Amino acid sequence: MDKIHEIVFAGFGGQGILSMGKILAYAGLEEGYEVCWLPSYGPEMRGGTANCSVIISSRKILSPISTKYDCGILLNQPSMDKFESKIKSCGICIYEKAEIIKVTEREDINILGLSAFEEAQKMEVKQVANMIVLGALINNINIVKIESVLKALEDVLPARHHHLIPLNKKALLKGMELAEKEFIH
Repeated sequence: MDKIHEIVFAGFGGQGILSMGKILAYAGLEEGYEVCWLPSYGPEMRGGTANCSVIISSRKILSPISTKYDCGILLNQPSMDKFESKIKSCGICIYEKAEIIKVTEREDINILGLSAFEEAQKMEVKQVANMIVLGALINNINIVKIESVLKALEDVLPARHHHLIPLNKKALLKGMELAEKEFIH
């Protein structure tokens, strides 16, 4: 059976949007899938808008451009406003509760609100909020295994940051745990 997942990650530059997508894409490669990672960001980078799409497929990817997504990871209000309508019916919307005031009212998608930034602060490292979100994603859609994500972290992170992999693993597991109890519908 063919397997294809199209995911959009969107938020402000500096939230780890592009890193999440890249790590997921590398994890897909680790498992032998065809992958595409397409980043897009404003000229400001940190603080500006950033998004990327990731396609993971068991067959050749005919186009790197998606117009509808199986899952949207939306970490700020402008991203919710722009991408929530592009999530396929029966898809998943994962959003950051601290940044989004007006949540989608769609009833044909599954919605998961996370307090990833708050949880990262409890861990005393705000930079792992994106790994908490990524953990929630991998817990809720059958794309890749956590072991592949951990291997992808080794490939994506520069060697000088490999000492942070255990902390990132802890954040991934926290996201998986939060995803178990936070689904709206």
